[in-house]
Parts: sequence; C-alpha cells; structure tokens
Amino acid sequence: MSGHLHFDCFSGVSGDMTLGALVDAGAPFAELVKGLKGLGVAGFTLRRRRVQRAAISATKVDVVIASGLRRPLPLGRIYKILSASRLSSRIKQQSRSVFERLAEAEGKAHRVAKDHVHFHEVGVMDSFVDIVGGLICCDLLGVTHVTASPVNVGTGTLRSAHGILPAPGPAVAILAKGVPIYSAGPARELTTPTGLALLKTLTTEFGPMPLMTPTAVGYGAGEANPDGWPNVLRVFFSRESSRGGRERDTVLQIETNLDDVNPQTYEHIMERLFRSGALDVTLTPVIMKHGRPGIVLAGLVAPAGLNPLLDVLFEETTALGVRVQEVGRHILSRRFTSVKVRGGAVRIKIAAVDETSTKASPEYMDCKRIADRTGRPVKAILEEAALAYAKGRMSAKGPS
Repeated sequence: MSGHLHFDCFSGVSGDMTLGALVDAGAPFAELVKGLKGLGVAGFTLRRRRVQRAAISATKVDVVIASGLRRPLPLGRIYKILSASRLSSRIKQQSRSVFERLAEAEGKAHRVAKDHVHFHEVGVMDSFVDIVGGLICCDLLGVTHVTASPVNVGTGTLRSAHGILPAPGPAVAILAKGVPIYSAGPARELTTPTGLALLKTLTTEFGPMPLMTPTAVGYGAGEANPDGWPNVLRVFFSRESSRGGRERDTVLQIETNLDDVNPQTYEHIMERLFRSGALDVTLTPVIMKHGRPGIVLAGLVAPAGLNPLLDVLFEETTALGVRVQEVGRHILSRRFTSVKVRGGAVRIKIAAVDETSTKASPEYMDCKRIADRTGRPVKAILEEAALAYAKGRMSAKGPS
C-alpha cells in the first residue's frame, strides 16, 4: 500500500498546524506519543483537543512543557540531540534536513554562518515535537508521496525575537525560493519558518491538487484565531494499492540538443545538474541536421525544481531552448539502511518489489569515498557492503 498526502495551504502552514492536521487525518495519537519518547528529551506532554476556527472544526495538538529545552540552541546541539535519539534513521535524516534548511534560511536572513545560528523560535521543545512529530505521523500513516498547493504566506507584520518584521518574515521569504506563494486573508503571518521547512523537506511537487481519491481529510489548527478567518491547514490523504509495491509520481523531463559543446565540460555540467536537484541526467549521441554529430542531454526533475536546472543549462551550455514535458513514473518504494565495512559505513538502498521480496544495492558514492580515503578497490568495497547486508538479513530472520 502507498499513501499520498496533499497539503492544502490556503491559510499557510506551521509546525503545530501540520501536527494537528495529520492527527486529524488518522495518525494514531497514542502511537505518536510513544514515538516521541524516542526523541530522548523529557519534560513535555502532548494534549489533543478540538477547536473552532471560523466555520471549521479542527484538531489542535498542544505541547505542554514542564521543563527542558527553553533557551535558543545552535545547530550542532540540535544534531547531537537527534543523533542520540532512538528515532528511526529515516526520521533522524529528515529531521536533520528540516533543521538544515532552517539554519541556512536564518543564517542568510541575519547574515551569519548557519553553524552560528541560534534558533529563538525553533530550537525549543515544542518545535522539536512539531518537526519530529510531523515526520512520525507521516510514517504512521504510511505516506510515500507528498504534494502541496501554493502557500499563503500572509501579510502585514509579525513580532519576533529580532523585533517587528514584515510578513512573511525574512527566513520564510528565503525558504519560499522555488515555492509558489501568494498573500491573502488577515494582515498577519500565516506561514512560519518551521512549517515551510518541514513542507519543503516532505514535498516533491507544488501546484494544483493532482488526481487522487481521498480516504481521509484532516484539519490542523495553530494558536492564532483571527476573527472570521478559517486559520487551519487542510490535508487530503489517499491510500492506494500498488501492484508489486509500485508507487506513482509525476516528474518533468527536460531535453536539449547540443552539437557545439566541448565534451570536456560534460562531466561538470552533469555534476551541476545533479547538485541543482536533477533526479537523473543522460547524454545520448545522435546525428543532427546536416549530418553533424551531437548529443541529446536529457534529465528528470521534480516540478518544483525546474528553474535551477534551466539556469544551469543556459549558463553552462550553448542551448538556446530546452524542451520540457510532464511524464508519469511507476517506481518501487525504497528505504535506506547502513552497513559497516572496513573504512566506514555504506548506505544500502532497498526497494520493495512486492510484499515478500526486495532488492538492494550499496550506494556507489559512499563506496567511492571510502575507496578514495583508504586506497582500497571500489569493487571490493561494493562487494563487502552487499555481503554485510545479506548477512544482516540472514541474522534478522534467525534460524529456519
């Protein structure tokens, strides 16, 4: 089974709105509380209640703090808390990604290095719960595909630890790069840095609601209750059977023909495209008009990530135009685990072929980094990683 989650951000998005909406959509509250114990931070309890926001009844999840983290925290301290936690490796990785985005945005907004950012609004207990709890809820629901509407960021001004700021605040404005946004409703902040960073980490596509058959709808409320405005986040969730563990998504395919580019630059261009968010890049030799040899450069990218790839192609190649078309994909659901080999750790990508069988492969770049550092053949490291994973599976199954 695969789960598709769509965020309808008509009144923006925040961490607590996300948590409330996911609980309202069916994420089991008791399992969420149990999962948050893995964070390894004491001094808080979770409370769920029904609230009214204009004409909409929504779920509000409150983080009641008795003691614990209240002071601003640097990024390094946040990473240490996550590393020491008993959360799954996937949720740890996603949580780090959210805080990484937040640190970069706050750093750019206030002209400091991200490692020197102290999170006044983010690095406290309730924000840990909002971020980690939201990721736990997605895991509990079995979410494998996330889309989102354009985001309402609000207008007017907001009060922060740095004083009065325009809405959206500087960090939200930076995080909004590459995201379709607009402003409507009451004169106040509607989108928070935490909410937008979490949304960008989860979402593969922003735009109109794609075709889906919802099995649940959830409404999550934050603290603000402006008069006459339904200040909630709405989520739609659909659970679909997929043959053989396959999922479906939509990506953009880009292509351009090149016949006058120095082949020595091919590797650099491909590396820049991957760093800019390409899911795949290929070069195919062809015979072009007038019998000239050339190549077709093709790539795949999530819809929200198109513009950075176009920038690379127009900057780094002689292309005057790029063809873009939307394509559907059938893909296997995948997850990662790690194995230890001589010289370091290697991630193993595991894809579910069907309900009973999987296929796995070591991540080549992990093996290459170990080979570069140790001088060992990369082929030997790939084989050692595959063997370590196979042995781990046999040990987990136990004696037959």
